[in-house]
Amino acid sequence: MEKIVILTGAGISAESGLGTFRDEQGLWAQHRIEDVATPDAFTRNPDLVHAFYNARRAQAVQAQPNAAHEALALLEREFSGEVLIITQNVDDLHERAGSQNVVHMHGALKRALCHACGHRWDAPLVMDKGDECPACQAHATRPDIVWFGEIPYGMELIDPALNTADLFVSIGTSGQVYPAAAYAQHSRRMGARTVELNLEPAEHSRDFEEHHYGPATEVVTAWVADILAGQV
Repeated sequence: MEKIVILTGAGISAESGLGTFRDEQGLWAQHRIEDVATPDAFTRNPDLVHAFYNARRAQAVQAQPNAAHEALALLEREFSGEVLIITQNVDDLHERAGSQNVVHMHGALKRALCHACGHRWDAPLVMDKGDECPACQAHATRPDIVWFGEIPYGMELIDPALNTADLFVSIGTSGQVYPAAAYAQHSRRMGARTVELNLEPAEHSRDFEEHHYGPATEVVTAWVADILAGQV
């Protein structure tokens, strides 16, 4: 086994205190997608959209990487082959735990994007619709987040990785958001072994050959230990 591709979702950061989306108390129970996570929502009510992401940014800054993030960083350091993390998360907990080979397919809370010219830069803790783009001076600053209806980032890296993975692992994702929800099926079709590490079965759990259910801090650390022990 030479290449491990890992997809992570909100479940890996839940034990760090960051809310998931689809449980009873999740973010989508408190906010409609149409109001805070689409380009039309930003055009219609930028104050609401900024307030939503300002709150998430403040929460993410206070959060700390947990044992699952640290285990994946250890895997990247100690595994004899290549490890790529594709994350749906917009926090930076993977990087703060020590992972370096990370693709943020849904963007990042720490980055800002000009809705007018496409320029990107480091975001302040609090963003406002009156913020000026440092490149074109337009007052069109938005979070650098991939909203519903937009194309995920890093596809030029993700697609080849899925095609050549020996092992595809999904961690802490509900399997309801595409294209990520199809990655296990695609990787399996291309010859990878597929593993699900989750609190409970995802929508697409049938696409996995191996399943481990429980809190991420437990199942991810145990799985990484097994992988590293198996290569000795």
